[in-house]
Amino acid sequence: MSFRISADRLSWSRLAPILSRVALIGLAGAAAAAPAPAPRRLPDALNFSTVSGPVVATPADIYGPLFRDVQIARIFPDGKTFADAIPNRDPGQILADYKAAHLKGGAALRRFVLANFTVPSAPSAPPPQAGAANTPLLAHIAALWPVLTRQPGAVPPGSSALALTSPYVVPGGRFREIYYWDSYFTMLGLVRDQRTDLVEGMIDDFTTLIERYGHIPNGTRTYYLSRSQPPVYYLMLGLSPAHDVATFRRRLAALRREHAFWMRGEDGLAPGQARFHVARLPNGDLVNRYRDARATPREESYAEDVATAAGSRRVPGNLYRDLRSAAESGWDFSSRWLTDPQDLRTIRTTEIAPVDLNSLMYGMERMIAIACARAVDQACAREYTARANARANALRTDFWASREGRFADLEWRTGKPTSRVTAATLFPLFVGAARPDQAHAVAQTVRRQLLAPGGLRTTTIASGQQWDIPNGWAPLQWVAVEGLRRNGEQALAKTIAERWLGTVASRYRASGKLVEKYDVENRRGGGGGEYPLQDGFGWTNGVTRALAADYAIPNGN
Repeated sequence: MSFRISADRLSWSRLAPILSRVALIGLAGAAAAAPAPAPRRLPDALNFSTVSGPVVATPADIYGPLFRDVQIARIFPDGKTFADAIPNRDPGQILADYKAAHLKGGAALRRFVLANFTVPSAPSAPPPQAGAANTPLLAHIAALWPVLTRQPGAVPPGSSALALTSPYVVPGGRFREIYYWDSYFTMLGLVRDQRTDLVEGMIDDFTTLIERYGHIPNGTRTYYLSRSQPPVYYLMLGLSPAHDVATFRRRLAALRREHAFWMRGEDGLAPGQARFHVARLPNGDLVNRYRDARATPREESYAEDVATAAGSRRVPGNLYRDLRSAAESGWDFSSRWLTDPQDLRTIRTTEIAPVDLNSLMYGMERMIAIACARAVDQACAREYTARANARANALRTDFWASREGRFADLEWRTGKPTSRVTAATLFPLFVGAARPDQAHAVAQTVRRQLLAPGGLRTTTIASGQQWDIPNGWAPLQWVAVEGLRRNGEQALAKTIAERWLGTVASRYRASGKLVEKYDVENRRGGGGGEYPLQDGFGWTNGVTRALAADYAIPNGN
C-alpha cells in the first residue's frame, strides 16, 4: 500500500478533532480505491502472556516456592517489593540453595532474600512544596515532571522490568515503572506544559510494547504482561503532532494490532459465550470484557489474594482471575465488580461487559477508520466503520438503562444491566457515542447521584474499596468534564471541574502534595485499597494542569 496524500495531513493530532465531530456513517466512502489486505486474525492458541511476542517468565514462575514463601510471610510490607527485586546471581542456583536450606522462620527467610537479591528501596515521594500557600500549584506541577521522569536503560539480568527506549513519566510512590492508562492522563498535563518531548517518547515506548508483546501491558513488569488496561493508546496518539508518513504508518499498525488483541477469539463466538476479552450477548451483539490471562494470585499483591481466596468457597483460580481482571480495568477494587458490595470474595469481573471499556473500543474503532481513510486504505476504513457503527448501536441500546437515565455495565450472559451506578456512565458521552437525549439524562443522573462537594463520585456505595465513595479519581473527573462539555452540558462540567480543582488545591495548600486519589466528600486525601495513599502523582498532576487551562483554581493557585 502506498500513501497518496501529503504527510502533513497524517498528523494524529489533526485526526483527533475529526474523531470528536465526524459521524462514521459513510466514512469509508471517503477513502480512495486503494484496497488493503484484510486485517490479520490472530490465532487463539498463543501463549497467555503475549499475543505474538516472546514468552516471558515472571518472578513467581522463576522462583516458585521461594516466591510464595516470601510473599505469604510478608517479609516486606508491600508485596510489590520482592516482585521487583533483582537477583544477585543465577536464579536457578538461588532457588536450588533455598530448597536445600530448609529455612525456618521469617527472620531466616529475610536474611536469605537480602543476601541473594537487590531489593528496591522504599519509594520516595516528591518532597512537599514548602510554603505551598505562596507557591502556585501549577508551578509545582511543572517542577514535578523532571522528578517523575525516568530514563531508559539496560534492564539488569533477572529483573522483572521490561525495557523501554525513551524517557517516560511514572505515577510516583510504589509505582516505579510506566503504567498504561495512567500515562494518557499524565500526558494531558505534559502537553499543557509544552513537554511534547516526553509525550512523543512515551508514545514511542507504548508503540514498541505493542510491537514486542502484541498489546500494552498494565505496566512495564513481566508480571503485568498477562493483562492490559483501559485501551487509551488511540487517545495518546491524538496528542501527538508528529506528521511524518513512517511514524503514522507505524502507529496505525500498532493501533490495529492492539485492537486485534482485544478482539481475539471473536470468530465463531455464539450468543451467550465469551472467549478471552470478547463476549457475545444473547441478542448477538459483540462486546468486550476485562479478562486477565492468568488464574493465579497477582504477584504484586500475592498475600492479599491468597487471603481473599482462603475465605471463599469459590474455585481459587476463578477468584484469582477475577481479581486480576479488575486490575486490568484500572478499578481495583470497586463494588461495580462485586455481587455483595461488602465482600471482595464475590468479585465477578469477567462476567461483566463494562460500559467504559466498550466506549473506549468504540473510540479506537472510530480512530482506526478515520486514520485508514486518510491513509487511502479503503478496505480498512470500511471494516472499522462497520465495527464502530455496530459498537455505537450496542452502547445506545444494550448498555442504556432508560428508566434510570444511565449507561450501565452488562451481565453479558443475560444482557441485563447491573444495578451499580458509577462514573463509568459518562464514558459514552466522552467518546461521542451517546444520543443527545441520553447525554441529557446522564447529566441529570450525575447531578442527583454522583456530584459531590469536592468533585465527581466514583460510585454511590461505601464498601471500603478504593474505587468507591468517598473517593474521587483524576481520570474520571477528566472523562466527565470532557464528556459533558462535548454534549452541551457546560454548566455541570464547570461545576465538576471547579469542585475538583478546589479539592486538589485545598489539599496542596495544607500539605504541599498532590496525591493519587481524593476524598471528594470531605475534600481531603483519599483512603481504602491495599496500600497507603501515594504521593506524586502523575495523573492528578496531568488532569489538574489540563482542567486549569479552562477553569479557575480557587485562590489563584
